[in-house]
Amino acid sequence: MLFYLAIGLTIIANIAYHVFLKITPQNSNPVVALATTYLTAMVACLLLLPFFNQEGGLFASLKKVNWTSIALGLSIVGLEMGFMLAYRAGGNISVAPVISNTAVALLLIPIGVLVFSEALSGKKVLGIVLCLVGLYFINQVETP
Repeated sequence: MLFYLAIGLTIIANIAYHVFLKITPQNSNPVVALATTYLTAMVACLLLLPFFNQEGGLFASLKKVNWTSIALGLSIVGLEMGFMLAYRAGGNISVAPVISNTAVALLLIPIGVLVFSEALSGKKVLGIVLCLVGLYFINQVETP
């Protein structure tokens, strides 16, 4: 059940994410807009902190953080800047995320198989083929 609630949260947040990126004013500095975004995210995380188990307190939790949090932060900046610039370049909210997310899913398959020993079944291969066909058609219809 928790998995489905978590996926529901990602879906709702992802929709809001793309809508808010799309309507961010064109004349705003993208770096300042993202810095404001991250300041808001930090405040939200601090407000959520009491709801998550912290064995040993905040400082003990901070000691468990490693380079992956920094790498994730840099990845998020790239993700958000990429979408913001794509929308400013005329990208459609109905197409840009589909192209990006499908390409990401396809590229994560070999990583999952080779690095994390995930299985690749016939059904998954069929899904890959359908994703590629979908990418072909969506790129024939609309790209800026």
